[in-house]
Amino acid sequence: MTVALIENYIAGKWTAGASPAEDVVSAVDGSVVAQSSTKGINFAAVLDHARNVGGPALRKMTFSERAAMLKALGAAIMERKEELYEINGWSGATRRDGWSDIEGGAGTLFAMASKGKIELPEGHLIVDGPVERLSREGTFVGQHVYTPLQGAAIHINAFNFPVWGMLEKLGPTLLAGMPAVVKPATPTAYLAEKAVRIMLETGLLPEGAVQLIAGSAGDLLDHVTGQDVVAFTGSASTAGKLRTHPRVIAEGTRFVAEQDSLNSCVLGPDATPDSPEFDLFVKEVVREMTVKAGQKCTAIRRAFVPAALLDTVQAAIATALAKVQVGNPSEKETRMGALVSLAQREDVREKVKLLMQDAKLVYGSLETVDVLGADLGKGAFLSPILLRCETPATAKYIHDVEAFGPVSTVMPYDTLEGAIEYCKLGKGSLVMSVFTASNEVAADVVMNAGAFHGRIAFINRDNAAESTGHGSPLPVLVHGGPGRAGGGEELGGIRSVKHYMQRTAIQATPEMLSAVTRTWQPGAPVDSAAPHPFRLKFGELEIGKTVETEARTITLEDIEHFAHFTGDTFYAHMDEEAAKANPFFPGRVAHGYLILSFAAGLFVSPEPGPVLANYGLEGLRFEKPVSPGDAIKVRLTAKSKKSRNADYGEVEWDVLVTNQEDAPVARYTLLTMNAK
Repeated sequence: MTVALIENYIAGKWTAGASPAEDVVSAVDGSVVAQSSTKGINFAAVLDHARNVGGPALRKMTFSERAAMLKALGAAIMERKEELYEINGWSGATRRDGWSDIEGGAGTLFAMASKGKIELPEGHLIVDGPVERLSREGTFVGQHVYTPLQGAAIHINAFNFPVWGMLEKLGPTLLAGMPAVVKPATPTAYLAEKAVRIMLETGLLPEGAVQLIAGSAGDLLDHVTGQDVVAFTGSASTAGKLRTHPRVIAEGTRFVAEQDSLNSCVLGPDATPDSPEFDLFVKEVVREMTVKAGQKCTAIRRAFVPAALLDTVQAAIATALAKVQVGNPSEKETRMGALVSLAQREDVREKVKLLMQDAKLVYGSLETVDVLGADLGKGAFLSPILLRCETPATAKYIHDVEAFGPVSTVMPYDTLEGAIEYCKLGKGSLVMSVFTASNEVAADVVMNAGAFHGRIAFINRDNAAESTGHGSPLPVLVHGGPGRAGGGEELGGIRSVKHYMQRTAIQATPEMLSAVTRTWQPGAPVDSAAPHPFRLKFGELEIGKTVETEARTITLEDIEHFAHFTGDTFYAHMDEEAAKANPFFPGRVAHGYLILSFAAGLFVSPEPGPVLANYGLEGLRFEKPVSPGDAIKVRLTAKSKKSRNADYGEVEWDVLVTNQEDAPVARYTLLTMNAK
C-alpha cells in the first residue's frame, strides 16, 4: 500500500512538515497508511494570515454570499463523496458509519446555508431585538447588533467524525464571516485533509478563510488574542488543559467546548415488553453501541429501565448484539468495524475494568471477538460490551468513567424520579433520550432533568419512523451540554453563528441607527415624494421610501357590513351595551381585520407593477380601538430589503395606522416580494 502524505494547508500553500513524520496506521490491519508532521510551521504566522487575509476577505462578503458559498461547498463534498468513502475504512468505520460523517457533514453545510439565506439579513451585521427608546423625544435610541469577530477561529476536532466534526464548526464560522484554522485529530486527519482539498478546489473559499494543521498544534495557543475563538471537541481532560492555557485566560479568548459525556437513555415507566417503546429502546441502545464502534460523543453509556423489566431488557439487547457481525468494514456482512487504534482499544479495556467494579459483564468479551475478514491480532477490534449494574445509586464509576467504545451499562430504577436522579449523576450531558408514550412522563423529565442536558429526545410509536434517534445532532438544534459536557454549544441554527460574533449595543439617533443597520427605524427621515413606493423596482427602492395616505372615516355601516360579510359578529362589534361593559372598549368598535383591510385599500397602488406578492404580516399590534366616526390613515415605509434570487427580493414595510388625532391604532410589518 502506498503511504499517503497528509499535508498542511498554510497561507495558501500545501506543505509537508519537517521530518520525522508521525505514522498514521489503519485500524483494520495496523499497516501504515499515512504520515503527518507540523514540525517547522510558524503558528503565529498561521494566525496572522487568518486575521489579516482571510478575515477581511470574508467580511467583505454578505451573509447571502457566504450562505451561497456554504451550499456550493456542501455540493462539492457530495459530488466527490466516493473519494472520501475510499479511505473511510482506514479508520475502522463501515460505509454506514461514513455516511453520517461524510454525507452528514455536507448536510450540515446545506442546513447552515439555508438558515443563512432565509434568516440572516442582506448585509454584514445582525440586528438583535427591537430598538430601545432611550429618551423622551425619541432622538436617542439603542439597538443591539452582532458583527464578526476580527480574529481566527481555531477548531480542534476529535478523531471520530473527521468530516462532519470539521464541517459542523466551519458552517457557522464561515457564515459569521470569520476565518478558521482547522486542527483535526491525527489518527483520521487523512479524511479531513481530503475534504479540505475538495472544498479548496472549488475556488470558492477566499484566501486565508480556511487553513489546515494536520498534526500537533505546537505553540498555536501561545498566540491567541481576545478576538480569537477556540472551539474544541474531545475529552473533558483535554478541554480542561486548553481552557486553562495561560494565554487563553490572559486574553479572555472565547473557548467553546463540546466534550464527551455520560449520555443516558430511559425506558419510560409506561413501557411493557409488548409495547412499541420497548422494542424501539432496545434497537436504539444496540445501534448507539455499534455505530462507529460506539466512538460517539453522543453514544448511550447508561441505559435505565424499570426494575421489573431489567432481565427482559438485558436479554433482548444481548440477543440483538449477537446478530452484529464485527469485522473488516470492506466486508458487506460487517455491521461494526474497529476502534480507531490499538491504543484506543486498550483505553476502552482499562475503562471497562473500572466500570466492572460497579457492574458485571453480561454480554461480550474484552479479549476476543469473532472478526470477519481481518486479523484480530492486527486490527483494533473489540466485542460489543454490555454491563449490568444493579445498584446505580451507590455506583462509584458508572456515573463518572466513560469507556469510549461499544460499551453501555443497563441499570434498574424504581420510580421516574429515581431514573431522573440517576441521569443527573452524570453531571451534565450532550443528550438524554426517553422512550415513552406518556405526555406526563415527558413533561416531568423536561422540568426536572432539562437543566442537565443539552438535548432531550422523546421517541415513541408515533415519531420513531421519522425520528433521527438518540445520537444524531441536528444543525438547527443546539449541540452541546452543561457541566461535564463542556458548557458550550456547537450548532443550533443561527445561535451557532453568533458564537463567532460580538454583540454590541449601539446608541445613536434613529437616522444614524438606520444607516448603520440598513433598516429604517421610526424617527428616521423618510422620503414621501412621488412616485408611490410600489411603483419602484427592487433595485430602485430605497430604505425610508414612504407613502402617507388620505384619511378614511369608518362608519357603523362599514362595521356591520364587515361583520355579516365575514361572519365575525363578536359582541364588541355588534352590541353597544355589551361593548361598553368591556373595560377595553368605549362602545361598539371596528374589527381589527377591518382596519387592516381598509389600511391596505388606502396604501395599495393597484396597477400591475414590481410588487409581486404580499406574503405575510409580522409583529401586528392593535394599540387603540377605532369607533364609528373615527378616521384612519396610513404611513407605509420601506423598512429593509433582502435579495432572494436574480428575479426578485423581499421587502419589509413598516405600516403605521393612526386616527384623526394622530394616535397609533395599529402597527405591523408587511412583507412583500418585489421584482428586480
